[in-house]
Amino acid sequence: MITVAAPEAQPESAAAAAVQTSPEPEVTVFRSKLPDIEIPIHLPLHEFCFARATELADAPCLIAAATGRTYTYAETRLLCRKAAASLRGLGVGQGDRVMLLLHNSVEFALAFFGASFLGAVTTAANPFCTPQEIHKQFEASGSKLIVTSSAYVDKLRHEAFPRIDADGDSNGLTVVTVDDGAPPEGCLAFWDLVASADVATIPEVTISPDDAVALPFSSGTTGLPKGVVLTHGGQVSSVAQQVDGENPNLYLREGDVALCVLPLFHIFSLNSVLLCALRAGAAVVLMPRFEMGAMLEAIQRWRVTMAAVVPPLVLALAKNPKLEEYDLSSIRIVLSGAAPLGKDLVDALHARVPQAIFGQGYGMTEAGPVLSMCPAFAKEPTPAKSGSCGTVVRNAELKVVDPDTGLSLGRNLPGEICIRGPQIMKGYLNDPEATARTIDADGWLHTGDIGLVDDDDEVFIVDRVKELIKFKGFQVPPAELEALLLGHPSIADAAVVPQKDDAAGEVPVAFVVRAADSDIAEDAIKEFISKQVVFYKRLHKVYFTQSIPKSASGKILRRELRAKLAAAATA
Repeated sequence: MITVAAPEAQPESAAAAAVQTSPEPEVTVFRSKLPDIEIPIHLPLHEFCFARATELADAPCLIAAATGRTYTYAETRLLCRKAAASLRGLGVGQGDRVMLLLHNSVEFALAFFGASFLGAVTTAANPFCTPQEIHKQFEASGSKLIVTSSAYVDKLRHEAFPRIDADGDSNGLTVVTVDDGAPPEGCLAFWDLVASADVATIPEVTISPDDAVALPFSSGTTGLPKGVVLTHGGQVSSVAQQVDGENPNLYLREGDVALCVLPLFHIFSLNSVLLCALRAGAAVVLMPRFEMGAMLEAIQRWRVTMAAVVPPLVLALAKNPKLEEYDLSSIRIVLSGAAPLGKDLVDALHARVPQAIFGQGYGMTEAGPVLSMCPAFAKEPTPAKSGSCGTVVRNAELKVVDPDTGLSLGRNLPGEICIRGPQIMKGYLNDPEATARTIDADGWLHTGDIGLVDDDDEVFIVDRVKELIKFKGFQVPPAELEALLLGHPSIADAAVVPQKDDAAGEVPVAFVVRAADSDIAEDAIKEFISKQVVFYKRLHKVYFTQSIPKSASGKILRRELRAKLAAAATA
């Protein structure tokens, strides 16, 4: 921890001196226990991640769990360059955006790095999203090409999208499918393009640390999903903060195998699994979706050493009798993120995988994403306390502020967590106002999470200022569901809040005011929403009410609604 007193401005006149009634308040800044490291921020992300590709040419890099096919580092890097040449042949250039509508797969990694080689930007969407949701992200990102699976092409034929013609292009939309065999009509085959690609056609591009490389969508602390501009320099910094240095915070090495079952369209999996593993020279087992038996088989077959999980997955593992049928002795790190992990869950799973180190990280898409990580994962580990999110990552600063006054708080005092460092987002795409609300003039990113830093520099998250609902780690923005509800003619007003759930962590529920003379029922409202959103955004309960509590400015008082739910649960 460092306490910094802001320098006092020198008054230019007696009048100015009279106005200056008190010195600037002190700011308590928390830093990592690990020393800062030199970060090669000048390198493009693909060069940084493949820095050891020649040295590890024959070592396993990507493993497709569905087929068992293993790609070495040399093969992977070459295929990424061929993917870049293929994208270039389709008109993708520096600064262009490419949408990946894919589950975890080798093709996801190849397309992501292929775009990076060109200086292009990747935005990834959940294939389970509805056509309307996909279209919103497609339009907001400004993408000119979509890489997907044949199973999801029909979503792109929806009226929300321009029609795909026989040439695979309509109003600037090109669709590339990754499946083996002939692509659907009007689409192009990814592997045919890669097979015929000439890497000599990849243009020379100058990529600066400030250039965008990824564009995930997040609701931030409030509102509708927004494009989060993550740069080459920011992602290099975030990965280095985790796995670089003589004593890396997340100790991965050659011979390690990382399980990638969490979706790569989520920045946690993309950054802390795929990018970190490649930088460290480890292999990545790519699973297209979670299925308990297949996952346990993959852990046993490829001797997985690092498993990134979310609390609902820990719950499923802790309670599943199948664990006894598999050899899970290779696991040494279980990294949980995206939502808080309770001690009871940790103890339950640890009893079944006793050799593993369990710990949490804390992150936010806008923060690049990792703010803190369990020190027990380090090469020279130190134990972490139960419930702790670890200590702040190196080469960054963290402070805690009073959410009402903005004043800095010291140890053991809960307030809003703020982070500053080279890893945070550049800003929200085309939204300077939302950016300014999140990153202040001094470069501090305000997370909307309430937490504290204790006497041992460990971070604990205790509450949220932000409105976001977390369903099994997935983001559910209340404003998005409220906008849909208010579009129904039988609904006069509505508010959406989280309700605690043992399996999911939180589920979205709605408080609804019926329109005059309406008798719309709960099931009709739930069906209305379910037709328009992905499964994890569906309403689990509708409560009818006479009015929605609001402040004088019209802001929904969600805390009052959450209090009603809590009171009902204990009644």
